[in-house]
Amino acid sequence: MIGRTLGFYFARRFVSAVAMIFLSCVGLIMLVDFLEMSRRVADRDSVGALDVALLTIYRTPAFTEQLLPFAVLFGAMATFVTLSRKLELVVARAVGLSVWQFSFPPIFVAFLIGVFATCVFNPISADFKERANRMEAEIFNTASGLFAQGSAGFWIRQQSVDGQAIIQAAASQQGGRVLSGVTVFEFDRAGLLLERVEARSATLGEGVWSLADARVVVPGFDQQTFATYLIATKLDPKQIQETLVSPETVSFWQLPDAIQNAEQSGFGAARYRLQLQSLLARPFLLIAMVLIAAVVGLRVFRFGGVGQTILGGVVAGFLLYLGTKLAEDLGEAGVVHPVAAAWFPAVAGIFLGVLILLHREDG
Repeated sequence: MIGRTLGFYFARRFVSAVAMIFLSCVGLIMLVDFLEMSRRVADRDSVGALDVALLTIYRTPAFTEQLLPFAVLFGAMATFVTLSRKLELVVARAVGLSVWQFSFPPIFVAFLIGVFATCVFNPISADFKERANRMEAEIFNTASGLFAQGSAGFWIRQQSVDGQAIIQAAASQQGGRVLSGVTVFEFDRAGLLLERVEARSATLGEGVWSLADARVVVPGFDQQTFATYLIATKLDPKQIQETLVSPETVSFWQLPDAIQNAEQSGFGAARYRLQLQSLLARPFLLIAMVLIAAVVGLRVFRFGGVGQTILGGVVAGFLLYLGTKLAEDLGEAGVVHPVAAAWFPAVAGIFLGVLILLHREDG
């Protein structure tokens, strides 16, 4: 096995490279997002720079979760290429270290980073994502008019004692208990439109939706305005969770309960299952990124051609990431089982990296 001192040295170089790339990209993302949000709220006098900065902070963790595989890939490539250029890998090879030995510290650290990202960072990201959604709904619904976002968002079909209703909401908070930018179409048992209700928000109570600042339009009558308007429902928070709550706003530790609640309510839990399996597979996806970088490092100190091999590693990493996203889309659509969709890219990347390293190392 590789010595402890040398192993810690390689691991420290790898952590430093990943941290530098990750933090640099996070800073760039925050700057771009802050400027974009400032542009969007430029005509809203009630929204200040501190509000925009806070919203940017809330939105950033969700972006950085997508960034992490690339940070690990580029950090590992930078580590191996730097060690190769300084002939440190050449010396390590001269004393009998194989590619598996000098790759083990970065692989182990990447696994720990993946575990930390899944178990610790993801719950923080989910909480911040929920806060960002709530803050965006408050800012844009309030500033741009009562029903400015009524043309997009979530749709719910429900049955009640009065008949059928279709509810559209721009955003949801508190696990689907509170909706923002709400439009409700109520139909009688024969399927005829009874009324259309538009409201700033809707809160789910015991067997009823409580709509705030509602405008009610009944065919053939004048529009009426109500501070509070009640609509009967048979839904409960567990039933609407799958429809309204994005998996990105559910933390890793809450996903098993979300899956169970969705299944008990008769809703599909594919999105939650896919999110859970993707988080479980994340450490192994990061290992695949390190193996791809190790291929680049081995190629550099043996054959030269730094630019071409680095470009090849970058392309391979992007293809692996795109394959991961494609598999997730197929899993979310129900074409592929969520377990296969989440684990196949990581496992395939690991096997491909090991195969190439075996070929180049042992011939």
